[in-house]
Amino acid sequence: MLRRFLYVVLALAAALTAGWFALQRSDIGYDRLEIVYAKADSRMLSLDHGLRVHYRDAGPRKAPAIVLVHGFSASLDTWDAWVSDLKKDYRVIALDLPGHGLTNCADDEPVGMPLFEEALDALTQKLGVGKFTLVGNSMGGRLAWTYALDHPDRLDGLVLVDASGWPPSQESRKSEPVVFRLLANPLARRLMKNLDATMLVRSGLRDSFADPDLVTDEMVNRYVALGRAPCHRDAIMTLSAERGTGQYATPEKLATIHVPTLVMHGEHDNLVPLSSGHSFAEAIPGAQLVTYPDAGHLPQEEVATQSVADLRAFLAREADEPDAGGGSDGSAIPASH
Repeated sequence: MLRRFLYVVLALAAALTAGWFALQRSDIGYDRLEIVYAKADSRMLSLDHGLRVHYRDAGPRKAPAIVLVHGFSASLDTWDAWVSDLKKDYRVIALDLPGHGLTNCADDEPVGMPLFEEALDALTQKLGVGKFTLVGNSMGGRLAWTYALDHPDRLDGLVLVDASGWPPSQESRKSEPVVFRLLANPLARRLMKNLDATMLVRSGLRDSFADPDLVTDEMVNRYVALGRAPCHRDAIMTLSAERGTGQYATPEKLATIHVPTLVMHGEHDNLVPLSSGHSFAEAIPGAQLVTYPDAGHLPQEEVATQSVADLRAFLAREADEPDAGGGSDGSAIPASH
């Protein structure tokens, strides 16, 4: 009986090991990925640390500039609908952060907020953009408010779209999507690193949208393929390991931001709770809050028409009243759709 049990255990272990090896996936070179995922207006710019940053630069060069920054494991593709609309009247720059999309990793600097901030600043400087409105979603939102604290003289405006960085509550930690709970575990990260990520990516994206049916096979395949670029899996694992260890936002820090600010937040965000949006809007002087009852973590994709219209209204009001921090009296304007 014992011998039979051992045979069953060994057979199961062999099957699991064989399955694990069968699911291993190799890197995909940037040259191959660029053939599929580069845009007609894609550009590459070499920066310090061996970085080769992929970005889009659309619209009139002399128009007010808007810089769009994506979130964790995403790419500049998340802004496609906004770029198509905004480029008619604004200079729109969207970039892939280091270790994301078609941008490589640095030779001598780990991925993280310091490198992201340095790359963002260097890119805009090299493109001759003096001041701009900075828009960030999720992790890109965390980068945006961090950049606003460190470089207040560079910004005309700040837009936080379901921005991360507010201290999470115990309740929000418990409701985290399964993919993020797995990535929080060191052993799971090691085992998962080179595996086919299709199922996990699909699950994570469906958790990110209020309407999971908006997640298409094309979207899933793009996330998976770009995640297999050289060094990107290491970057994602590094960022996952550092989740919760960086500096969080506090009312005292954010009170020093005096650039006009718009906070946008999906009411069905399973990754960053709506309460975070309210907290950012309350902490930043004069900030406007707009919430979306039909959106989750990605309003720029889920309710693109309404969210870009709200951004345009914010930009137009700030152009008319450049000294105002929110409404005409400098106060916040709460709104929802």
